[in-house]
Amino acid sequence: MALDSTTLTPWAIKGELILNCNCTVFCPCVVSLGKHAPTEGYCQAWSGVRIDSGHYGDTDLSGLNIGLVLEIPGLMARGNWKAAAFIDDRSSDEAYDALVKIFSGQARGTTGLFSILVSEFLGAERAEISYETEGNERRLMVGKKIQGSVVPVPGNKGEDIVVTNTEYWMGPDITVATATKGRVRAFGRVWDFDGRSAEICQIDWRGPK
Repeated sequence: MALDSTTLTPWAIKGELILNCNCTVFCPCVVSLGKHAPTEGYCQAWSGVRIDSGHYGDTDLSGLNIGLVLEIPGLMARGNWKAAAFIDDRSSDEAYDALVKIFSGQARGTTGLFSILVSEFLGAERAEISYETEGNERRLMVGKKIQGSVVPVPGNKGEDIVVTNTEYWMGPDITVATATKGRVRAFGRVWDFDGRSAEICQIDWRGPK
């Protein structure tokens, strides 16, 4: 019998997400909601999540970090994604299992679309993950597997450029950024996206509904 949302565990995550992809300019998926192809026709991306506060049932997720690798062959909305997750090695066994469920889409809710769009989950593994903020720069380090740094693109009067009130799944307000470093050496992928499109988003995710 298929599980419905009443049999799933309530969860919530608040924090910040950064993402760097191979688009040469700001990712068109934010506004087109996946109806417009990435600038290169396909998407390769890494992402980092800093969980400021969160829980999965009674399991505390606060203070943990996540690294993600995403590969999308064409239009985001058409699916056939490949994805992999790195889970903070400071997590308890219960927190690790919870985060795998959340970031694979099994836990439904905000990230439930992963269970629909990801056709191949490459795997999850524990890793030492550092998510740091210095000034306006955000840095993600997942050992030698992901080494990334993103900064907002300055707009009028030097203030951040923010795309607001979107229906993007990550959150309604996306800060336009660029990567000063975007290196992936994981799951057979060797990517370098320095100078390419990046995003910064404050997240408030929950499930199972």
